[in-house]
Amino acid sequence: MAYRPKRMKFGIFLAPFHRVGENPTLALRRDMRLIELLDDLGYDEAWIGEHHSFGREIIADPVVFMAAAAERTRRIRLGTGVLSLPYHHPLMVADRMVQLDHMTEGRVMLGVGPGALTSDAHMMGIPTVEQRRRMGESLDAIMQLLRRDGLVTMKTDWFELKDAQLHLASYSDPHLPVAVAASFTPAGPMAAGKHGVGLLSVAGVDNAGFERTWGWAEEAAAESGRTISRDNWKVVVPIHVSDSRKQALAELQDGYALRAYAGDARNPGAAGPGLFGGAGGLEAQAENGTALIGSPDDVAQAIERIIERSGGIGGILGLAHEWASTAATNRSYELFARYVAPRFQGQLEPIYQSRDWVEEHMREVFGATPAAMAKAFTDAGKELPPAMVEAQRQREARRKAKAAGKKDE
Repeated sequence: MAYRPKRMKFGIFLAPFHRVGENPTLALRRDMRLIELLDDLGYDEAWIGEHHSFGREIIADPVVFMAAAAERTRRIRLGTGVLSLPYHHPLMVADRMVQLDHMTEGRVMLGVGPGALTSDAHMMGIPTVEQRRRMGESLDAIMQLLRRDGLVTMKTDWFELKDAQLHLASYSDPHLPVAVAASFTPAGPMAAGKHGVGLLSVAGVDNAGFERTWGWAEEAAAESGRTISRDNWKVVVPIHVSDSRKQALAELQDGYALRAYAGDARNPGAAGPGLFGGAGGLEAQAENGTALIGSPDDVAQAIERIIERSGGIGGILGLAHEWASTAATNRSYELFARYVAPRFQGQLEPIYQSRDWVEEHMREVFGATPAAMAKAFTDAGKELPPAMVEAQRQREARRKAKAAGKKDE
């Protein structure tokens, strides 16, 4: 049986994706309003991306965005989704995140990766084949700094630390949460296991290695003497909820055809990188569960299938997209929060149990209510209202009829 946390976490992975040709200032403002909406709806997390090229994912510094979002929200946790470590000196990453940990009083998370958009690395002269190695080296340094394992001295071919330490301890205990991005290879899960940190499956469930992901992480954790928890494994997948699957597909169809990485290219309809959004058409993705599209029941059932396939996860992050109109997108987030998330957070069972018990014991619990109301009038020396007198007469008639029926038996 697959592992189930007592309370799954839900949130979004905001790359973000915006179509080329629209006002970027308004797009960023819309992203910020979305985080505010999710905070109001009770979502747990929002992970914000870092990109520097291609004109679609237009947040260059997630830390700046998160700092602004933290001032506009009350409880939602904010993470870098993800910070591309080969682009930064590790001391600067750790120091800035610890500062933000204090400024948000423990609401930030550090998500890291090698950098999925290789055009970013190209502009910085970073060879693609070196990105994962550099991420690993940087993460080694960052975790030593966060854990305050003493002065850190390291020298690589791209950064150096000499007697390095953070001048602030994390606000969070023992330090701010860290998670490693995973796509299709074992590199991400093994890095997460090596350091005993969380895991973000940013490529969703549409890959052959998905079922082996946690095994890779556990293997690396065992080798390094660390422990890891499935509670800290989040899976990123596109989501859209509406009244029915037919309605959800109708709301998405036109925007999906123009989605980032495909239809907004100079060659409309050309296929682009398939890392996000799954393969095949929307109907196929909704059917096989690589995108969670449909009614609340449809989406909940798809999450159940992901839990079983994975062996157990800690949460689902909706891949933020704008395939539907803003109104339909916001309604999707609301429907998910109202009717899907509570099923996996232990919120509905007590309500159902309470309702069912009262309904089953209705006569026993409420049978004395009319007599108590009548007594209140009598105790106050007031005459019963005619309607109450008539109700008493009818109840007495029913009682006598029932008693007579029992005698005849």
